Amino acid sequence: MENQMKNDRREFLKTSGRFGVVSTFFGLNSLHVFGADSKQSKSEYSNNEVNSMPSQNPFLKLNNGIQMPFIGLGTYELRGKSCIKAMQDALKVGYRLFDTAQMYENEKEVGIGINTGLKTQNISRKDIFVTTKLSNDMDYKETKKQIDIRLKNLNLEYIDLLLLHREFDNSEAMWKAMQEAYKMGKIKSLGLSNFSQEKFLSFIKSCEIQPVLNQLETHVFFQRNKYQKILNENHVVLQAWSPFSKGKNDFFSNKTLLDIGKKYNKTPAQVGLRYLIERNISVVPKTSNIDRMKENIAIFDFKLDSKDLSVITNLDTQKSSFGWFKG
Repeated sequence: MENQMKNDRREFLKTSGRFGVVSTFFGLNSLHVFGADSKQSKSEYSNNEVNSMPSQNPFLKLNNGIQMPFIGLGTYELRGKSCIKAMQDALKVGYRLFDTAQMYENEKEVGIGINTGLKTQNISRKDIFVTTKLSNDMDYKETKKQIDIRLKNLNLEYIDLLLLHREFDNSEAMWKAMQEAYKMGKIKSLGLSNFSQEKFLSFIKSCEIQPVLNQLETHVFFQRNKYQKILNENHVVLQAWSPFSKGKNDFFSNKTLLDIGKKYNKTPAQVGLRYLIERNISVVPKTSNIDRMKENIAIFDFKLDSKDLSVITNLDTQKSSFGWFKG
């Protein structure tokens, strides 16, 4: 079953189109602890605030004014009781953003785990952020139906962020249905995933409600600097899926990341995530291991210096680690 899921996702992403290469650093003045009030403008960024940031999960402000935690838990390949437990464990250690999708076939387990955790840990629904994605090419009518199924599966009154999982032939019709769900309060934010630079720029011209985010493969080996600059210019957040490159290119034993980690008593994983965070890139690393969850979220108590940033920038291959995209 696990191998089938990997094959399904590989085939799914092969059809997602080409992605542009990417290079600009953003600061972290948009960082705050999730749930706190903010009057931060969507266009104001600097490096001031992160130095004193506590080891909690801060948020960034989306272009519609909604706050989203900077780091979340990816749930691809998490199933059954393990998935349910992972949601509750993640809530315990401070995660407030959870990322799932129609094609992951685990929305029900994600919903059970989240709702159980909220109740047993006395956490308010408004203090978490749930993302799911529409993974099939559908017409307008079917999209409306599938949005309601997503809500039913997750057992939530609303979804914080709904994404188109990739470029579809019916993307515009699907977006129309998503916009209607947004206006009805079923969805709080709309976004994209795996949209190429060319398709992104073309697509947003037809949107009444602009996307808040584009979720792309992004990590130290595929940094997407130029594309991020274009997203920033359009007030759209870049969110990284597979921020560890799924361990490819010897990510966890990379000498550059190891050497930098020794300076701060941090792991390569933490250095890799911190690099993305300092560029104002949201991340959703996947794990069901509570120790890894704690490790991944403990990245707000140190700051990379200019030399660190420079040598990590040199790791960029400007290519996907999975061979699905030609960049």
